Parts: sequence; structure tokens; C-alpha cells
Amino acid sequence: MDAFIFIATVTLLIGSAALCSGLNVSFMSLDLADLRRKAKLGNPYAKKLVPLRKNSHLTLAAILFTNVAAASASPLVLDSKLNGLVAGIISTLLLVIFAEIVPQAFFARNALEYCGRFAWLLKAMIVVTYPISKPLQLLLDKLFGHQKPQLHTRHELGIMISEHLGPASESELDEDEVEIIRGALQLSEKRARDILTPIRSVYWLTPDTPMNDATIDEIKTRGWSRIPVIDKKRTMCHGLLLMKDLVDIDIDDEHPVHVRDLPLHETQIVGSMTALDTMFRKFITGGSHLIPIERDGKIVGIVTIEDLLEEIVGHEIEDETDRAKRGITRQLLTRRKKK
Repeated sequence: MDAFIFIATVTLLIGSAALCSGLNVSFMSLDLADLRRKAKLGNPYAKKLVPLRKNSHLTLAAILFTNVAAASASPLVLDSKLNGLVAGIISTLLLVIFAEIVPQAFFARNALEYCGRFAWLLKAMIVVTYPISKPLQLLLDKLFGHQKPQLHTRHELGIMISEHLGPASESELDEDEVEIIRGALQLSEKRARDILTPIRSVYWLTPDTPMNDATIDEIKTRGWSRIPVIDKKRTMCHGLLLMKDLVDIDIDDEHPVHVRDLPLHETQIVGSMTALDTMFRKFITGGSHLIPIERDGKIVGIVTIEDLLEEIVGHEIEDETDRAKRGITRQLLTRRKKK
């Protein structure tokens, strides 16, 4: 009977020390900000641990006091039945292997779940050790303060998102979602000059351009829905001419109409070094889908909302006009080859 009580007592003490050791490692590995996010998503373990992790010094002191008490009592119990040297060796081996290495390796595999399951035990430890753990908490708070949330950098977020790719990934995100997120994270690192359409490739009109049948036919052939109106020196954009506004215009040769006489929609000019995330904000606040880009006082190109979206999704977006133009180009190339 005495042997049974002896073994049960040693097992209880070693088990208590092991549990405290595992909880200590797993609890301190939990990030408070991450716990709060998981709690908002409805994770039951995170909801239990948020208040404990918020007062981490109090919880830490309670765990360590309990752990030290169990670990210190183990050799005393062993010494009552065994020789002092033998008791010291056995207690050391038991504590190192079964109360430190094994539980820490085990609990670290799934810290949130194990800490959540034993949240009631953590609270019990706090209650039992409160007279000594509370003053220690106050001292630690004053010396080290509360832990500040650790935010990830843009590059760290990009790497984290990239980990969701690959055949072995069990992520809820598909490849397109990952590409969109990565593209959005890179917006602030790229400039308007990186995605602009050069002015030599832009179809634009001057305010003095006559709006006659020839101009209308040319606009229809180009197929653009928005046309920037720029002065000849390319120093000022007078606005955008929308193709849909030309539907109700009657062309009268006796009373010629110029572009400046038509309704032009205001737009703003931005510099070529403007970051793409700023460009995105300007598209939202400016109410325009096309923005001229200037450098050294000269308009050097344009950026459209489509250009920005293509940069985010990482793929070219083609509309009906693009496909039609590509078809015409193929026909012309085929005819040239036949000749």
C-alpha cells in the first residue's frame, strides 16, 4: 500500500510539473493579436485564452510557481524512500525527460488547442498562487510593460500569402485569390510610370480639333470609350471626351463644332512617381477611369482603372474591342503572308 501511494505521489508530482512545463511553452508562444482575430472568428479556445494572454505576466507567474512547487517536491518524496544520491539522479532524469522535454515537444505541436483545453486549470493556478503571483505581475508590468502587437511587414505578408500556393497546401485560398492579394500588397512599391501607356500610343484630341464626320469615324475606328483632350504642348488636360456623349450630337457642316464645345469630364493629372496605391485612391475619389500622367511639366502618358486592375490580378483584361482589334490584326498579317 505504501509503495502504491509512493508511486502515485511521484507520478502526480511529475505529471503536474510536466503539465505546467507544456502549458508554459505553448501559452507564451501564442500571440495576443492572433488570438483576438481567432476569437472574432468564433474559435472557442481563443475566446477562453484572450483574457489570460492579456494578463500574461500573471498567468506566467502562476504557471511557474506551480511548476517549481511540483518539481521541488519530487526529490523530497523520492528521498523518503531512496538513497539521497539515487533519489537525486532519478528525480533529475524524470523531471528533465518527462516533465520538460516530452511535454514541451508535445504541447508545442498544437499550442492553441492544448492551452484552450486547460484554460480552467490555468485559472485555478492563478487563484491558488494569487497572493504571490499578483505582486510579481505588477512588478513585471512596471519593469517590462505590456507586450505590444507585432504587425507583419508587407514582405512578410507576401511570403505568408505565397505559402498558400502549391499542391501540398491545404489553404482555403485558390491561386487567383493569392495572386490578387500579392498584387495588392505590391501596389505601394510600384509607380505610375511602370504601368502607364506612353503618350505616343495614346489616341488624344486637342480642344481645337473639329468634330466632323471624319473625326467621328476615326473615333469609332479606334474604339475607345474615353478620349483625353490635351493641348498641343501637352502641358494641360482639358478633360475627357466620352464616346457616349457623341450619340446626341448633330454634325452640321455649316455650323462646325470643335472638341472644346463638347461636354468634357474633368480629370486630374498626377506625377509619374505616384505610387499605385495612391493612384487607386485617386480613381475612387476623382470619379474618373482615366488619369493623365505628367513628368517635368509634360503629359507623358495615361493610366486607366483597367491598367491598375491588371496590375493587381496579374493578368491582362481584354474587352470586346481588344478582341476585335486582335482579330483585325491577324487578318492583316494573314493577307500579307499570302501576298
